[in-house]
Amino acid sequence: MKKIFKFILYIIIVVIIVFAVFLIYATIDDYKPDEKTTVFESDKPELLSDTSRIILMIWNIGYCGLNKEMDFFYDGGENVRPSEEKVKENLQGVKQFIQADENIDFILFQEVDKDAKRSYHYNQYDTIANMFPERNCTYGKNYDVFFVPQPITDPMGSVNAGLMTVSKYVPAGSIRYSFPGNYSWPLSLFFLDRCFLVNSYNLSNDKKLLIINTHNSAYDDGSLKEQQMEYLKTFLTEEYNKGNYIIVGGDWNQCPPGFKPNFKDNIMDNETRTDIAENYLEGWHWLYDNKLPTNRRVATPYIKGKTLTTVIDFYLLSPNIEAVSVNNIDVGFEYSDHQPVKAVVQLK
Repeated sequence: MKKIFKFILYIIIVVIIVFAVFLIYATIDDYKPDEKTTVFESDKPELLSDTSRIILMIWNIGYCGLNKEMDFFYDGGENVRPSEEKVKENLQGVKQFIQADENIDFILFQEVDKDAKRSYHYNQYDTIANMFPERNCTYGKNYDVFFVPQPITDPMGSVNAGLMTVSKYVPAGSIRYSFPGNYSWPLSLFFLDRCFLVNSYNLSNDKKLLIINTHNSAYDDGSLKEQQMEYLKTFLTEEYNKGNYIIVGGDWNQCPPGFKPNFKDNIMDNETRTDIAENYLEGWHWLYDNKLPTNRRVATPYIKGKTLTTVIDFYLLSPNIEAVSVNNIDVGFEYSDHQPVKAVVQLK
């Protein structure tokens, strides 16, 4: 009996030591980006007219691993990743979709993997960039973890992913800004380091056009979103006061202020809904489409009319930019748990 007890005790001690070493290594290896990181600079940026009409698209492609048949363990489902073949099919579907419209000036992607077990280590950034050899592509990393241990039975593993902005024009520069706040240790070691990516373009009136790609926090109690929104508000106010033109687009993980859905064939998700404050930025314009959802719950595979859906992907325009049109594009959540949103705006 003593031998059995000693053996069990030995196993417990070994497990504790291994786990402690794992946490120590994860802490040392933890990605700690600066508040402000320059990711691109140009000696020969292009000059845009201060009366330009601009076409944009935003799309969280969900690392091409959250297609309509998928459920996901973080959302209450069971699966971690689809098959490798399905990831390849999803990436091909994204490629075909964005290649079909050559008129888009700026494409803002979220959840683009460079090297991750969840997407079988396909470099999705390079794949998309190689589609547009004549365009400028910038990248803001927001997820760099050597090993995500959840779920224990089938760990998600290594992740290197981030935001990607594809532009017809060469920016003067591109800067990654870290959002403040994160989960407490040790959870912070295995979650995203949220950020927004700012591409700056020179205008003919000596001002700048800022195209901002954002991906705000999910899976939090609202406190992280609040910190991020305050930080972004300060940044936007300072830049607008300089006379700059600003477009923010991406996955906000919250609804626009006072959002009222007008879905025909889908059900609005009000269970954990958060709306941006209506007085967030006076005079600025929220540009969104309320007729189709942009995001679905991933607790179960998508079924139209049964799966809870919402709108959390949209744009924010500074007062010197006029909204022309916006459309959520219905692709049936075929390749991602998000749908693309296309917009046309006019610089005043």
